[in-house]
Amino acid sequence: MKKVICVYSSSSCALDEVYFNIAYKLGCEIAKRGDILLFGGGMTGLMGETARAVHESKGRVVGIIPKALNVSGIVYERCDELVETSGMRERKAIMDERSDAFIALPGGYGTLEELLEIITLKQLAYHDKPIVIINENNYYDNLLEQFDKIIHEKFAKPQCKELYFVTSSVFQALEYIDSYKPMELAEKWLTDVGK
Repeated sequence: MKKVICVYSSSSCALDEVYFNIAYKLGCEIAKRGDILLFGGGMTGLMGETARAVHESKGRVVGIIPKALNVSGIVYERCDELVETSGMRERKAIMDERSDAFIALPGGYGTLEELLEIITLKQLAYHDKPIVIINENNYYDNLLEQFDKIIHEKFAKPQCKELYFVTSSVFQALEYIDSYKPMELAEKWLTDVGK
């Protein structure tokens, strides 16, 4: 069954080639598996690289972009479907609603914000979809250390580590999504840390 896979990633073009390589590989594999890429609609950086790779492999690309960014030179104009939103909050809501799974490639503030929000929404049981962090080049090591500190200091329960899957492999990322089974959440197991 085709899945709509939301990919969060950087729009920067000034990145090391290793990040473009993983974005390209991810796009190709999404298309080869018959899945659909849903992303923020940008043509630059890892966003554009992933979308171009999907199209090179004959896949389908859906872009969700705010009106302010829907301009030539920023928007990926080859999207098979392009949805324009009034702003960033509506953009994220549509991305969340239309996606079957989420993958975070390396990225900046926007990518981190999207990743943390989708993890939080899962923690609070607003969705139960697979979330994958692709830790290419150990990019997310410090963030993952912070996650461990959150748990160690009892700001969250150890089970919160089950909210997401970490890998540097595109194949493992997509296999995790394909084999994902929804989590069983015990009452307050994620929010009531002291009990």
